[in-house]
Amino acid sequence: MTKKLAIIGSVGIPAKYGGFETLAEFLSLHLGDKYRTTVYCSSPQYKNNKLKSYNNCKLVYIPLQANGIQSIPYDILSIIHAFFNSNILLILGVAGSFTFPFIRILFKKKIVVNIDGLEHRRDKWNKIARWYLKFAESIAVKFAHVVIADNKGIKEYVKETYNKTAVVIPYGGDHITARKLQLKTKQKYNLPSEYAFKVCRIEPENNIHIILKAFKQSNKNLVIVGNWDNSPYGRELHKTYSTLPNILLLKPIYNQEILNEIRTNCAFYIHGHSAGGTNPSLVEAMFMKKPIIAFNINYNRYTTNEHALFFNNAEELEALINKNSLIEEAQENTINAKKYAQQNYVWELIAKSYMDIF
Repeated sequence: MTKKLAIIGSVGIPAKYGGFETLAEFLSLHLGDKYRTTVYCSSPQYKNNKLKSYNNCKLVYIPLQANGIQSIPYDILSIIHAFFNSNILLILGVAGSFTFPFIRILFKKKIVVNIDGLEHRRDKWNKIARWYLKFAESIAVKFAHVVIADNKGIKEYVKETYNKTAVVIPYGGDHITARKLQLKTKQKYNLPSEYAFKVCRIEPENNIHIILKAFKQSNKNLVIVGNWDNSPYGRELHKTYSTLPNILLLKPIYNQEILNEIRTNCAFYIHGHSAGGTNPSLVEAMFMKKPIIAFNINYNRYTTNEHALFFNNAEELEALINKNSLIEEAQENTINAKKYAQQNYVWELIAKSYMDIF
């Protein structure tokens, strides 16, 4: 009998948002014909494009946002629906985890949870939200049959904090393709001839303020793509730095081809994330064979297998980007980083790892 799989907790597919969505997309692509799969989607994000199925998966729409405070009822409604329709629940994130004891004990469902990064440490949450997320994480780890960590650092945290062994399955990046920068793209976004690049959510734990400070002091060109209007933090940074001639702050670009044009042609990639596990944008930069300068934290060192340069503050970052020999010194790192990515961050292998657990 074909097993019934539910994928819960992402914004949905087709993917147009972030890491969980890309994961759901490629799991559906590789596993959609091996299970009777249902993927839960956020109705507000697909107002004008609600597909009934995608990649051989049934799509169910929940009338709530998948992120922020609404993520809790969004996950709970998805889980309740999955009670009656699936044997295996792959739950991305911990927002609805207080339902796990009931699912496991009363409904005999198999629970696989990917706890993502350490969400309760993110600066964007207030104290109550952090408390809830830490509590939700503890419930998720305790009552899930399998805990998935996307990074060795998260696995170590789960073992140290809860004495439970997580299974490490990272994200893939082999979907990324290099593209020549078209003249119309260069002109549309007013791109300089040489620039460093970063794409991310504009949040404090991604250390955007440190990166912008370093580039302001260095006068080297920087292009950042992100959601500047989503928070006071982003709006203040945009107000402070958007008028500088060497810094280009772009709004989110959801067209993957255009985004890849801009990424492919950067001189090097800046990665400031400090609260996640294996960040998809970092893996994608490794596949693009770009020199990487990353924030000095164990997650980023594990992800790159040390094949990058690292900084702790704006002064260290400024010193690195001002080095005349930076690109030459980084060449060996770029070759080794791509080789490591090709061995570890391939979606077919990642889907197989999930299937082994299911």
